[in-house]
Order: sequence, then C-alpha cells, then structure tokens
Amino acid sequence: MKVEELTAKVLDENPNMDRYQLALAVAKRSDELLNGATSKLNIDPKSIKAADLALMEIAQGLIKIKGFADLEK
Repeated sequence: MKVEELTAKVLDENPNMDRYQLALAVAKRSDELLNGATSKLNIDPKSIKAADLALMEIAQGLIKIKGFADLEK
C-alpha cells in the first residue's frame, strides 16, 4: 500500500486524530525502530524506511497510540 493510502486508512479509522498527531506518532515509533525495537511485522527492517514501517504498523493496528482511543466504545 502507498503511504498516502496508509495515512488515509489510519485517519479514517481514528477520527480523533489529525495528520499532525499521526506524524508525531510515526516519528516516535520510527525512533524506537531505529534504536533497536523489533518490528511487529514480518518485514526485514533493513529493506524499508523506518517511517514507512512505523506507519504500516500503526495502520494495521499493531501499535496503539495513547490518547487517541475511540471514546464512543
């Protein structure tokens, strides 16, 4: 999936989040990955950029972002 499609998917599924907040979450997860955190996907982290990998993890719901839970549930 393209980055634009992943971004749209995350924002559609999380109406309480805007692009700026998503960018902050992706940046934080990217830093974690670059500092040795293991990916939750079966993808070689050396074959993909950390930011793309972080966005993919968030889009698939493997990474929960604190403060953006759906309050209606």
